[in-house]
Amino acid sequence: MEGIVLEIIIIIVSTAIMAYLGAVCRQPIIIAYLIAGMLIGPWGLKFIHDVEVIEGLSHIGITLLLFFAGLVLHPDRLFRLFKKTCIVTIGNCLFCVLLIFFILKITGYSWQAALFAGIALMFASTVLVIRLLPTTTLHHQHMGSFCIAILIAEDILAVLILMFIKGNVLGNNGIQWPLLIFKVLLLILLLALFEKYILRQMMRHSDRYHEVLYMLTMGWGLGIAALAHFLGLPYEIGAFIGGVILARNPLSFFLSEKLLPLRDFFLMFFFFVLGAKFDFLIAKSVWFPALLIAITILITKPLIFRFLFKIVGESEEFSREAGLRLGQCSEFGLIIAVVSIENSFIKIELAQLIQLTIILSIILSSYIVVFFCPTPLGTRKGLQKD
Repeated sequence: MEGIVLEIIIIIVSTAIMAYLGAVCRQPIIIAYLIAGMLIGPWGLKFIHDVEVIEGLSHIGITLLLFFAGLVLHPDRLFRLFKKTCIVTIGNCLFCVLLIFFILKITGYSWQAALFAGIALMFASTVLVIRLLPTTTLHHQHMGSFCIAILIAEDILAVLILMFIKGNVLGNNGIQWPLLIFKVLLLILLLALFEKYILRQMMRHSDRYHEVLYMLTMGWGLGIAALAHFLGLPYEIGAFIGGVILARNPLSFFLSEKLLPLRDFFLMFFFFVLGAKFDFLIAKSVWFPALLIAITILITKPLIFRFLFKIVGESEEFSREAGLRLGQCSEFGLIIAVVSIENSFIKIELAQLIQLTIILSIILSSYIVVFFCPTPLGTRKGLQKD
């Protein structure tokens, strides 16, 4: 335990120093976290030897991220965007799969490997997109609602892929799909009733004590995440469901704003772990195709998103900015790659290709967003918006 505490302290100190240097040099803070992980992780100075425990903290950050994303997305707003979200999400995913499949085929990969990589890399990064959205945009504007709706749709697709890989979709009797859907619908109904008639009253009686409100909010979000995990769903999806249900509460915006620093603290561990798990030795063999795919995605995804957004009736300015924000690969691809190796779906080389492509796309996309879009981490005064 003493060693774990010391490693956490080292991580916090090192990321604080790198974040300061990043701010002085006007670089994205997320890049500073990644570099800190690379420098002191297992493949750098080796101050941190095992990232498994720290990775658990990073999962809390992702869970809180989805919870707060749901907390500012009222169900009515989500339903209004359903049709447009489906068109944009499906169109983007199909395009990315075909594009990556073509690139890997011409670089010598088998069609199975090329297809799997395309599926793993077709999503946008939930962590990066939401982290770089200004709070006012996330809460009150159409941009925030639409981006979150697309990310959630993609996350659901990613969860279905993970379930398929793990072999839990059909089971022995072929009834797990209907059973899972029934569990989710029943969970949402019971949670909505509990929030309206019990949790809301508890918050109303505690509105003078902000600490109690914060603890009730955190307990609700993480508790629902754990309940969803017990039912066979990922923590993140459960947290999002809990957030959307709590979004009907009049205090939802106030609570989400006050608790954002806690979310950002845990997300720091996510980006640190991402950098710490970067293997420089293995990366040599897949560097060229990974860089080729990452650059191609960063160029073409914003364009296809721009095209799809305009098809569903969005303005040129909205389509351009949303395309830039969603134009990278997702951390869910890392999870898909790891699970696939564990279940002997793919070889280690393909998993490393997926990992390196995702890291490169996140790094490069961070620069694109902070230099061209309004964001709390903007590098210029005109783009620095909280």
